[in-house]
Amino acid sequence: MIRLSAFADEISQDPREQIDVLTRHGVKHIEFRAIHGTNVLDLSDEQHREFRSMLGDAGFGLSALGSPIGKIKITDPFEPHLDRYAKALDLADFYGCPRIRIFSFYMPAGDDPTIHRSAVMDRMSQLADIAVERNVALFLENEKGIYGDLADRVHDLLTTVDSPALSHAFDPANYVEVGQSIDPAWTLLKPFLTHFHVKDYSEAQHKNVPAGEGDGQIPALLADAVGGGYDGFVVLEPHLTVAELSYGFTGPERFADAANALKRILKEKSIPFA
Repeated sequence: MIRLSAFADEISQDPREQIDVLTRHGVKHIEFRAIHGTNVLDLSDEQHREFRSMLGDAGFGLSALGSPIGKIKITDPFEPHLDRYAKALDLADFYGCPRIRIFSFYMPAGDDPTIHRSAVMDRMSQLADIAVERNVALFLENEKGIYGDLADRVHDLLTTVDSPALSHAFDPANYVEVGQSIDPAWTLLKPFLTHFHVKDYSEAQHKNVPAGEGDGQIPALLADAVGGGYDGFVVLEPHLTVAELSYGFTGPERFADAANALKRILKEKSIPFA
C-alpha cells in the first residue's frame, strides 16, 4: 500500500497550518524537517512535546525524520555531527518513528569524489552500525554536491556499507538535476528502494514542476515500484516556489497543485493509496 506523506515545512512553518493543509488533501503523515523556522534537531524539548501532542490529536504520524544528518562537508569534524545524530535517534524514539532520512556528505567543489570515498564509507558505516543497535532505518537520499549524487556512487555506498539499516530514498528530481539518466538509476537502485520522494524537475524549464510534468518519469517509476511489491511512503517534496541547497518551499496554494498531481498519477495508474 502506498502511504502519502509530505515535507510539511514546504507548506508553512506553522505546525497547525501544516496539519490543516495536509488534512484537506488527505495526507496524514509528515516527513518532519522543521516547524517554527527551526530544524527538527534544534527544537526545544517543549516544542517537541507540543508537536507530538498536536500530531496525536490530529491522527497524524511521521513517515520519517527529515534530518540534515550527512549534510556537512566530508572534511568537517565528524564527532560533533555524531552528537547531532544521537539527537536524531532520540527523537526517533520520542516520536515512535524509527526512520531517519540522511545524506552522504558534501565534497569540496572540483574534487574528484574518489579522493573522499574511504572517508564517506567509514562515516556511513558508523552511522549504519549505530542505527542497527538502535533498531532504526536510515534512508539515504541522493542530492547534488554530495558523494551520493549519481546512481553509481549511491550503489557503491549501499553495497559497500551493506547494512540492513541503510537503504535508498529515491529522489527523481535530484537525479535529473545532476544529469543522471533516470532509467539506469532506477534499474540499478530499485532493489534498495524503501522510500520515495515525489519531486520532479524539468530540464527544459530549469525548475521543479508538479509530479509528471518533468523528466523524473514519476508515473512510470511509481507503477513499476508498486508492481514490484513496493509497500511504503511516497513523500511530497515539491520545491515549486523555492529550491535552495538546504531549503525548499511551495506554499499552501502551490502545494495543492503538487498534491493533486500526485493523486492524479496514482489514480491513473490504479495505485491504491492512503
